[in-house]
Amino acid sequence: MAGTAPEGVFEALGEPVRRIILAVLAGGERSAGDLVAAVREHAPISQPAVSQHLRVLRDAALVQARAQGTRRIYALDPAGIAVARDWLATIAEPLSQFDQSLDALATEVARGKRERGRTVAARGENYPGHQSESA
Repeated sequence: MAGTAPEGVFEALGEPVRRIILAVLAGGERSAGDLVAAVREHAPISQPAVSQHLRVLRDAALVQARAQGTRRIYALDPAGIAVARDWLATIAEPLSQFDQSLDALATEVARGKRERGRTVAARGENYPGHQSESA
């Protein structure tokens, strides 16, 4: 979902039951009834409570639902998961956004050194690390 804010995603993840639901859905699509049974293995909870948690997860774009006959099938929503992953990446690797620019700068510096070395060598000049043929 475009415009999903990291705050909404992480607010939804603050509830342990919602994290259980996401962990169950990480294994693949599940019906609402299957989700209730899976969550009950970890915590005593009613079907209406699971439905409320699913609504919060849908609103945060972490879960998506589709109708299949009279059942609703739930799955992880890649858009919301990407928001969380991208935000965490900026925290874990704050300079990663500059990787491409830094690589380009390193290439230009290396190119400049090669060109300067060729110019100096063509003139037969000494510079640190270079010995002229007459020396």
